[in-house]
Amino acid sequence: MLVKILITFLVSMVPIIELRGGLPIGLSGQFGPELNYWVALAASVVGNIVPVPFIIIFIKKIFAWMRKVSPKLNGVVTKLEKRAESKSETVKKYAFWGLFILVAIPLPGTGAWTGALVAAMLDMDLKRAFPTVALGVVGAAAIVSAVWFGLDVALF
Repeated sequence: MLVKILITFLVSMVPIIELRGGLPIGLSGQFGPELNYWVALAASVVGNIVPVPFIIIFIKKIFAWMRKVSPKLNGVVTKLEKRAESKSETVKKYAFWGLFILVAIPLPGTGAWTGALVAAMLDMDLKRAFPTVALGVVGAAAIVSAVWFGLDVALF
């Protein structure tokens, strides 16, 4: 069971996959026995939230270093910055709710990593951005749970 909790936690930390992949892995028979819902939920939410403060605090420095190291990495940084910029208009317009919705909607191109990146690019204070992203992760967990159990009932 501990291995399954760790897998759920680590998968939830991965960009793009995040909680929307980690929670279903915890609840499924994949990679070991199914976890109790609350254990899977806790592991996936915490796993998804852990990288957020580091992204908000350090991503600009990491991007600057990447630009210096390699032209290929410079291209990756530019692509990520453009992606964050395209998502930032909603956050600028709606502040708290914009960032919350960006994180809470469990679709590709949204989530805690994108929300933290947008917050960093907009120079949002960690004390303001982190709780908003964390609440968005909880919102995403609620949506993923509803979809999971809705599909579970429909399929079985």
